[in-house]
Amino acid sequence: MADTKQLTIPITGMTCANCVATVERNLKKLDGVQFAVVNLSSERATVDFDSAKLALADFIARVQRAGYGVATGEADLIIKRLSDDNDARRLEKALAKLEGVLDAQVTLATEKARIKYVPTIVTQAELRRAIASAGFEALEFGGEAEDAEAKAREHEINEQRRLLVIGLVFTVPLFLLSMGKDFNLLPSFVYTQNSMEGMRDAQPWFGWLMLALALPVQFYVGWQYYVGAFKALRNKSANMDVLIVMGSSAAFFYSLPITFGWLMGHVYYETAAVIITLIKLGKFLEARAKGRTSEAIKKLMGLRAKTARVIRDGVEMEVSIDSVLVGDLILVKPGEKIPVDGAVIEGRSSVDESMLTGESLPVEKTPGDAVIGATLNKLGLLKFEATKVGKETALAQIIKLVEDAQGSKAPIQKMADQVSAIFVPIVIGIAALTFAGWYFFGPALPINSDIDNFTRALINMVAVLVIACPCAMGLATPTAIMVGTGKGAEAGILFRNSEALERAGNVSVVVLDKTGTITKGQPAVTDIVISEQSSVTSDQLLRLAASVEKGSEHPLGESIWAEATTRGLVLVEPAGFKAEAGHGVQAEVAGRSVMVGNKRMFEARGIQLGSLESEVSRLQSEAKTAMLVAVDNVAAGIIAVADTIKDGSKDAIADLHKMGLKVAMITGDNQKTADAIAKQVGVDTVLAEVLPEGKSSEVKKLQTPHAPHTTHHIVAMVGDGVNDAPALAQADVGLAIGTGTDVAMAAAPVTLMSGDLRGVARAIHLSRKTLGTIKQNLFWAFFYNVVLIPAAALGYLNPMLAAGAMAFSSVFVVTNSLRLRKVKI
Repeated sequence: MADTKQLTIPITGMTCANCVATVERNLKKLDGVQFAVVNLSSERATVDFDSAKLALADFIARVQRAGYGVATGEADLIIKRLSDDNDARRLEKALAKLEGVLDAQVTLATEKARIKYVPTIVTQAELRRAIASAGFEALEFGGEAEDAEAKAREHEINEQRRLLVIGLVFTVPLFLLSMGKDFNLLPSFVYTQNSMEGMRDAQPWFGWLMLALALPVQFYVGWQYYVGAFKALRNKSANMDVLIVMGSSAAFFYSLPITFGWLMGHVYYETAAVIITLIKLGKFLEARAKGRTSEAIKKLMGLRAKTARVIRDGVEMEVSIDSVLVGDLILVKPGEKIPVDGAVIEGRSSVDESMLTGESLPVEKTPGDAVIGATLNKLGLLKFEATKVGKETALAQIIKLVEDAQGSKAPIQKMADQVSAIFVPIVIGIAALTFAGWYFFGPALPINSDIDNFTRALINMVAVLVIACPCAMGLATPTAIMVGTGKGAEAGILFRNSEALERAGNVSVVVLDKTGTITKGQPAVTDIVISEQSSVTSDQLLRLAASVEKGSEHPLGESIWAEATTRGLVLVEPAGFKAEAGHGVQAEVAGRSVMVGNKRMFEARGIQLGSLESEVSRLQSEAKTAMLVAVDNVAAGIIAVADTIKDGSKDAIADLHKMGLKVAMITGDNQKTADAIAKQVGVDTVLAEVLPEGKSSEVKKLQTPHAPHTTHHIVAMVGDGVNDAPALAQADVGLAIGTGTDVAMAAAPVTLMSGDLRGVARAIHLSRKTLGTIKQNLFWAFFYNVVLIPAAALGYLNPMLAAGAMAFSSVFVVTNSLRLRKVKI
């Protein structure tokens, strides 16, 4: 009999009964659906189906195929008790198994879970229960994420510190007593009367004293390892806790029958206690260091203003930042933070935006200009209207982008994940072989040896269990990604995911879009040339041309009109305005016939250029667009317009060359103009006369190897993200140059918040440094395990030394990642 299930799915995008019918019809087409009904008012679909044939993903795909969406929720949870990367993956699997969970990402470095789910199928309470049954604890954070998270982190560090102190209080005297006994340094009453010189036997009560000191360390300080190991094994998995418990328990429980007098031999309580205390020390230092990897996010969160001065019903009042509404009028005095995003209505000031864009110079703000929340008002009083509040502000978007990037997995991590998945079972296997090898095939012990074959095999097995460190492998990539993305955010470089951060470091060719990237994207008048036969002055020529262009919407025409306005020239209303597409415009101005256009327009009317012919060629060779002006059908002069090069573009391209990168420029301009701009800024390759839709195919050509057996070029495309979205998507790494307000708009993997092209070199440099750190971490993690596990198996490592090395291997990885914070970019 079919296993019938019912699901309620929230549908988005339905507006009428026809929409309901469309969704219902599509759902019923699926093989296995027994009943489907869609309600417009509740915007939900209820479906009965055969669970052997269908799953939630099938329904979502069908709804989306029909052109509608499914509403989803996103839960951000802080997860406590994650021991290593295996735990993170185990929890991911446990959450993914829940009906209604679409995606679950658990990150060991941040100790966070981000869960995407269908709220009508699974609730956050159920998610928490699933996390608890997997052996972990979930702590939600919402608007006050930094407070909840900081509290949780502080509590965890304090708890680790408390257990560490307790561990040290019992372990240090235990270790000293053990060493003192072994080296005959203790008072004579400790030893038995019949002890011989050399290794002397201790009184029976001495073993009980050592047991009393070891018990609290083993079962109080180390209890969380037992709990963690039990839950991991119950979930058919094995993690670091399993190795610690096996290693320390073997030493502890082996010592019990000797203390009880059932067996003769040496007790190893100090070994068990030192293992647990050293690992606790390592975990404490690691927790403290891991807290520092997320400092960039904390800094960003700390930028927010706490209150805002709003004007409501004519009354000025101070309210909490969470109470600000879109449309509120806000006053900001000099020296105060701008609380939310908005548009200036009154006042003039300069605003320091360096904390978000990395741009050190203050930005002038006048009525109509946009302001960004969390930036600093320097000089004047500003009154602005709030346009974005809460999660919609640029700062909130930046924080979310950085968190998303930190939570994503880089391709380089895949190998570490694959090894981590099988690491613990392999180590347990090696430990078992080590015991068997030393017990059955080990070299004969000296006659006067104080240990037997079994004890020697056990000690070496414990050393193997304790030396193995899956943590270092799990932390190698995410900690470096966290610090790298945070460092980037501080400099106004936002990476959408860790793959972009990794790929940027391997770039070999950088393609720069000309307009708005190398140049300002705002044409301006550069030259006014008067013809020899003309009687008008340069200002008169500009006034006549600008009066005609008053009715034009062309950017070049607007630049002439803007120049005349800047010079304070009085313009005349044109009469009989006519525009000819691709040629120019003409009109009557103050009784004179004025024409502004290109050579084709003048040739069609038989107007001779005379001395202006050579000037046109000169101006074009200087990357300027020459617009000819005729007055009463006589060539009167040329107005040259050019898109000026951004400050820093030349330096930015020089920086890219210093890094060994090839630089190409892509533009729709004619070859002559493009070559002139390329010469000014120093690019290697010019791709001219390329239409917007052709940019992606040009990028694809650059990616393709030119000769057999040569490697694929890793190409970065840099644009403003407006008309070059396909090219940004085609490139291996797309970098969108924007401003702080359009963070959410840029779909590129990397967003440079300031319009400064020098940010490209900084982004690539940061990526290379981060990639280098990841490789160092992975090398250390693998080298450490590959060298020290065999060393322990061969009997070269004491279990206590092994525990110390294991404890500090993960601390080394986190500390190495933290070095990235000091990198200059």
